[in-house]
Amino acid sequence: MKVFVTGGSGYIGRALLRVLAAQGDSVTALVRSQESAKVVAELGATPLVGELTDEALLREAAAAADGVVHLALTGDERSGEVDRIAANALLEGVGGNPYVHTGGSWAYGDTDGAVAEDAPFAPPMVVGWRVPLEQQLLATTSQGKHPVIVRPGLVYGRSGGLPGFFLGEGLQAGAIGYLGDGNSSWSLVHVDDIAELYARALKAPAGTQYLGVTGVNVRTREVAEALSRAAGIPGQTRSVSVEELAQKLGLLADALFLDQQFATTRAQDELGWIPQHRDPLDDLAKGV
Repeated sequence: MKVFVTGGSGYIGRALLRVLAAQGDSVTALVRSQESAKVVAELGATPLVGELTDEALLREAAAAADGVVHLALTGDERSGEVDRIAANALLEGVGGNPYVHTGGSWAYGDTDGAVAEDAPFAPPMVVGWRVPLEQQLLATTSQGKHPVIVRPGLVYGRSGGLPGFFLGEGLQAGAIGYLGDGNSSWSLVHVDDIAELYARALKAPAGTQYLGVTGVNVRTREVAEALSRAAGIPGQTRSVSVEELAQKLGLLADALFLDQQFATTRAQDELGWIPQHRDPLDDLAKGV
């Protein structure tokens, strides 16, 4: 396939470019700088310098592709509006070919037990814009469009993601933080596994939605204990309040304090996605 990717130089994007290159796909990746252009070129993709707000550029690049994966996000107060602009331009440009859009598991809020894709949404403020945008995109299937939504869990691996942030903070403080009493759950997915799901989502039916989770849910205290072993300070953990975390991460703190558990095999059943990383605590302890 000829695939256009936004966010190709990012955390998930780099892993996705590796997967697409291994499949023999031809990839063009949107980048904002020459430094990012070098990163994607080294991963086998053709860089295209531009911004997520450049609608004409996005439409043209999407129109030249057999499929689009939209990963990029500004990560600031403009995130919702810029994501809407970019998503609509990409979907318009790609026509009836697949458009894979990035959502997130945080859209489900506190899950009160293990849930699947069809659970009700209750997003925290920081991602409140995602649900109406996704619903608008999915509605375009009646117009012959081909949207697919992927909602990753909390992504880890290759020393990155938010668990990587907690590791870095813990190394400075001498103890790894867990959230509150440590009993709330995260649903983790390795960056290489979620990249594989995105690649498979390019072959998914129009209007489908997939949670990018392995079904392994772990408590934040367990995550901290695993990270403490990786840091060489086994057992050195401490409680972190939402107020303390907000000083570092702003509104993301509220999302991280969600208690989320997921139990779904939809991506495995429909797309043949088989996550290779089934023991996130062991991975985190080993720095995998």
